[in-house]
Amino acid sequence: MTLATIAGRSVHVNDEGFLTEFDEWDEALAAELAANIGITLTDEHLAVLRFLRADYRAQGETATLRRVATVGGFDTKQLFVLFPKKPAKKMSYVAGVPKPVGCV
Repeated sequence: MTLATIAGRSVHVNDEGFLTEFDEWDEALAAELAANIGITLTDEHLAVLRFLRADYRAQGETATLRRVATVGGFDTKQLFVLFPKKPAKKMSYVAGVPKPVGCV
């Protein structure tokens, strides 16, 4: 586990930069993580991130893109607009949860 300084504080990350400590995340940190990958957070982004975190807490694993769409009720095409190119990976990164299984 590596320590990184993000948004002015130290957080634990893995070798890909994903947070490894669930409770170190907050929305200010999310804004900084999003900025690191060229995304400016909106309320719509935050709704997705809150769903991912709640679902991770309940399920013990990161939701796939399909689960975010079907269970979370988010439109798949809109997820690609909000988190371009690799939405599952980017959503997870910004939400402070591990990459979904099978995500490269």
